[in-house]
Amino acid sequence: MRLRLAPALFLLAAMPGVALAAGPAAPVPEEAAIRLTNHRAVYDLSLARSAGTRAVEGVRGRIVIDFSGDACRGYTMQTRQVTLLNSGESGDRTSDLRSTTFENGDGKSFRFRTTTILNNVPAPAVDGTAEAGDPFKVKLKEPKRDQFQVEGPVLFPIHHMIRLIEAAKAGETTVSAKVFDGSDDGRKVYDTLAIIGRPGAAPASDTERDKPLREGDRAGMRRWPVTLSYFTPGEGERTPIYTLTFDLYEDGVSGRLHLDYGDFAIDGNMSRLDLAKDDPKSDPKAEAACRK
Repeated sequence: MRLRLAPALFLLAAMPGVALAAGPAAPVPEEAAIRLTNHRAVYDLSLARSAGTRAVEGVRGRIVIDFSGDACRGYTMQTRQVTLLNSGESGDRTSDLRSTTFENGDGKSFRFRTTTILNNVPAPAVDGTAEAGDPFKVKLKEPKRDQFQVEGPVLFPIHHMIRLIEAAKAGETTVSAKVFDGSDDGRKVYDTLAIIGRPGAAPASDTERDKPLREGDRAGMRRWPVTLSYFTPGEGERTPIYTLTFDLYEDGVSGRLHLDYGDFAIDGNMSRLDLAKDDPKSDPKAEAACRK
């Protein structure tokens, strides 16, 4: 099985035990345009839960995310996830996934390239571009030239995350959207459902997790617990392909990462957070103009 990490990992939350609002939260006053912090985050992986006849007995690995950009320059994200799964039944499995994406500041175009090595065997690269609209269009260069289109609207990962922050600030508790991130074979558009919990600003009570998020000004930064489920498009009730849970900070950084693949789940503990020293403090009005 190929472990899949959506670039939407940039927006992660905590599913089990998430405290949901009983009703819509009170909206907050209108705020300045959302600005995402340029940063590099490192998450150490461990097994959170395992079940089934071919149970995973142990997990080791790391996720590294490099994010930079703004509404005027566009957004670049480089993601690497190395995961070693231990199982006495099916043997050890190692995956090394590397993804690079660029998303225009207006959310209308997207470039993506992903390479994967499974048990030291390289898989064909996935490389292509996508254009938002109705219809939504994707062109693939690798593993073979191809193109397809689906009905819009469809969001790219960073603008999906911005939508979640906007919804959280407005007191919304659910967000439903189609999302394309170029993952897997580059041909999948997912239905997603996000459930947003009550905001918090007090330091997390779990002192063993995400220490970089409990230091300095970030310790009191507003954040929301989010449960983000991915589904194959269709009608009626469906079981999620997988679910991400995490704390979403108002500047786009994520903590308390939990990835649920069904038969097993993985926790991501942030061990390092480097903020860009040259992160430009541009005029929010100018950034808002770039989005128009």
